[in-house]
Formats: sequence, C-alpha cells, structure tokens
Amino acid sequence: MTQIWKDGKIVPVTIVKASPNKVSLVRTTERDGYSAVQVQLGNSKKEFSINEGETFEVGQEIGVSAFTEGEDVAISGLSKGRGFQGVVKRHGFHGGPKSHGQKNRYRAPGSIGSTAPQRVVPGRRMAGNFGTERNTRKNVKIVQIDAENNYLMLKGAVPGGPGTLVEIYKD
Repeated sequence: MTQIWKDGKIVPVTIVKASPNKVSLVRTTERDGYSAVQVQLGNSKKEFSINEGETFEVGQEIGVSAFTEGEDVAISGLSKGRGFQGVVKRHGFHGGPKSHGQKNRYRAPGSIGSTAPQRVVPGRRMAGNFGTERNTRKNVKIVQIDAENNYLMLKGAVPGGPGTLVEIYKD
C-alpha cells in the first residue's frame, strides 16, 4: 500500500499489477446451455458468466482498459495464512485471570461445554488453522489506472499478502 494525492487530498491506495488475461474458451447458450467465458492467466483458468449481448472471441486479451477511473469493483483473494493459532488470536478470547490460582492458563479457552452430550459440539470455537480464507471486498473504488504498465490503484486494502493472486471484477 501507498498513498497518492488526488484532488488536493491524500488517498490510501493499493497498487495491483493487473496482467492481461486471454480468453481461452467461449460458452454460448445455444451450444452449452449457458453464457460464459473462460479466461487464462499463465496456467490458471477461471470461468465467469457473462450477460447477454456481451461478445468475446478466443484469443482476445482483457486488460486494465476494461475498467474506468472512479468505477466500483469487487476484489476476491485469499487472506494471509497464520498457521495453527490459539483461541485468543483466532477468535479474540480474553483468556483467564493472571492471579487467583491460575498457572500457565492465561491464554487457555476455559470450559468447552457441559457434561450432558459427552462430546465436543460441532462449531465450537477452539484453536486451529487460522487464515487462508477467501475474502471478498465490494465497492472498492478505482482511483487511478496506468494502462501502459498494467497497474490499477485501488482505494484501501486488498485481501491477501504481497505477490498473491486476486480477482478483480465489476459488481
């Protein structure tokens, strides 16, 4: 992230390199029963549904020219992975008191339920793998476009760490 001057104000932006995607397959309602387009970036392929009236050709490149400044887009990506974490970091538990007979129990979850079911009920918030989840931010404004270098400057933060793959699409 960085910040730029826009209309006399400082705007926090995330600079995203939006490499051009190539259309590798076009699905039509007559042939396949639905309208979609498959785009490819390197070895990864993703299929998106399209509206009636939109036309794409195999081999066509879709780049930053598909967006305009001031437009709202949605961004999806994987959040940063944090590995195996306890309940304090993963779920925001407060932990136990630091006195009154407690020893090495400051970050423990405490009781996990009654004795009646004699099992851990599904959905119980406990320690485990944290992060690496798909997140979507909607209504993210495009502040500036650098079509020459394929850069998009998006207002605010974007899900994922540096160098990760994100999807940017119109709402």
